[in-house]
Amino acid sequence: MKTILNVIWLVLCGFWMFLGYMAAGLLLCITIIGIPFGLAAFRIGVYALWPFGYTVVDRHDAGGASLIGNVLWVILAGWWLALGHICTGIALCVTIIGIPLGIANFKLIPVSLMPFGKEIVRTDQPFAAR
Repeated sequence: MKTILNVIWLVLCGFWMFLGYMAAGLLLCITIIGIPFGLAAFRIGVYALWPFGYTVVDRHDAGGASLIGNVLWVILAGWWLALGHICTGIALCVTIIGIPLGIANFKLIPVSLMPFGKEIVRTDQPFAAR
């Protein structure tokens, strides 16, 4: 079932959100200071391309640097990427078939707003990162 949802997701919004994350990552990697933010954008972009079968877990070893990184991330790119998830989630929820995809879009909003201190793992091993 997750493969079917991933293929439908890829066609309807996954590819476009992936391109948005890749563009944000490239822009953020222009400066040396922005490279960690660009890498986070690339990581989330791959997750946004194929989200079913994966989940986001908190990293308990993340410290104060993650908090500072998340604040800067929201200012630099997070707000716009989360807005993209909100718009595509609302558009997908218009049809009955698109409701699960819209809900998946809404589940991507927290990681698109605060990616530092989080890790993307397979659904069948959510505690492997700990």
